[in-house]
Amino acid sequence: MKNRTLICTSFALLAGLSSGYFGGQMTSRFYSQRCQQYGWGIKQGCQVWVTPGAFWQGSITGIWTGTILGAFFGGLITQKRIQRSNKEKGIQGKYF
Repeated sequence: MKNRTLICTSFALLAGLSSGYFGGQMTSRFYSQRCQQYGWGIKQGCQVWVTPGAFWQGSITGIWTGTILGAFFGGLITQKRIQRSNKEKGIQGKYF
């Protein structure tokens, strides 16, 4: 049971951190597209202004989503399969 908890926790943290990084990258690139309409000097200033907030927003969203999905899939991977006998299942004689 301790190994299962350790594996699920590690999987959730790893998925959360990697999703946070990629979410921040994607969101900052998406928001920096808004700055493409300006000239060179204003475009650079716009990107400096937009990037920290966008990266923060994408990172937080990625961390939450990745951690929840990582924990869910970690639980699916480490779950124990319960095998019941045919009598317990109610199957008598024929197999479907």
